[in-house]
Amino acid sequence: MQDVAVIIPAKDEADRIGATVKAALGLPGADLVVVVDDGSSDGTRRAAEQAGARVVRHSRNRGKGAAMETGAEAVRLLDDGRDQPRHLLFLDADLADTAAEAAPLVEPVRDGRADMTIAVFSTTVKLGGHGFVVRLSRDGIHRATGWTPTQPLNGQRCLTRAAFEAARPLAAGFGVETALTIDLLRKGFRVSEVEVPLAHRATGTDWHAQLHRARQFRDVARALAVREPAVAANLDRLRAYRRP
Repeated sequence: MQDVAVIIPAKDEADRIGATVKAALGLPGADLVVVVDDGSSDGTRRAAEQAGARVVRHSRNRGKGAAMETGAEAVRLLDDGRDQPRHLLFLDADLADTAAEAAPLVEPVRDGRADMTIAVFSTTVKLGGHGFVVRLSRDGIHRATGWTPTQPLNGQRCLTRAAFEAARPLAAGFGVETALTIDLLRKGFRVSEVEVPLAHRATGTDWHAQLHRARQFRDVARALAVREPAVAANLDRLRAYRRP
């Protein structure tokens, strides 16, 4: 059953994107891999194409949320004429060979047990300075929905097309995962976590890594700020929510 499209947002990932694409193409039911080159200055596009992906390029960096929307729109156009739209599996560009282990994310969506799955990495490298962004996202999701995710910022997710469309427009930048979870749960979609043996490149602790975390914090805070006022108004419904 060829019913999955893999979407990989990528910026300056020439060293890993080829391995990620090749591994993704081997996933059961995945007959399409779309890489969104989000303004890369290296050979990301060429490496992705050589590995077998269809590549859509942003001329400038527009952020993760915009890259996800661009990839999903490309799949929608390619789905024209199909009886059923493909499920959308989002993967990070730096998973390399471990992307081959993403199949468990698809199964609950394919079987109708979930509308969106979120990966929980079975092996997690804990790095200093990252926890405060995770706590911000986790606590915000809990306040908004009553559910506490294990890895709220994990970008490895599988969604039905209906769930994806219900979440649009996506939040900007690195706030997209936090906003996706809140918006779908509030709209009654079923979200579940799936443990998978995936692994991406360690972020590190140098100033580039600290800048990345600062941008994450900014984007997550913005996504939550837009959604916080609705929490009190929806308190009764949020209390009644139970994790799938």
